[in-house]
Amino acid sequence: MTDVIAREAADRSGVSYYGVHQPPGMEDHIPSIDVSPDHSPALSSFIDHVQTVITIHGYGRRGLFSSLLVGGRHREFAEHIGSHLREHLPAYSIVTDIDEIPNELRGLHSRNPVNLPPGAGVQIELPPRVRGSSPLWWDWEGPGLTPHTQSLVDALSSAATTWITG
Repeated sequence: MTDVIAREAADRSGVSYYGVHQPPGMEDHIPSIDVSPDHSPALSSFIDHVQTVITIHGYGRRGLFSSLLVGGRHREFAEHIGSHLREHLPAYSIVTDIDEIPNELRGLHSRNPVNLPPGAGVQIELPPRVRGSSPLWWDWEGPGLTPHTQSLVDALSSAATTWITG
């Protein structure tokens, strides 16, 4: 669902989208630092085209099922996005304090694609519940995204369209 969320938010915001998609049935974790513009002309072109980025990732950790982790090196942008997430998703904990995010989910590595554009970016780790893929939504028949997922897209779109770069 991370690709659906990212694409929907990008479309609604009128911003560029780049996604890393796995073939159906493949569910291997690919570390972000292994996704390199050196091996993908499309990613290289995307990074050359944008100033800053938001990357959308999924995770699951006991005790954090209602926590959205807002990492990456662009901390001012992270706080901006965090404020929109808090407004649209009041039932969730929005973690923008980098020291409160588990090390491996912070998105700070220099080879992580979120940090390659000139203005760097924000890596958002989403738990299953907000992606609409937890038992909470077992009987959701639509139409469209689950209510929490739609609120997430609304927050991301709002954050992207109101961000003013210096």
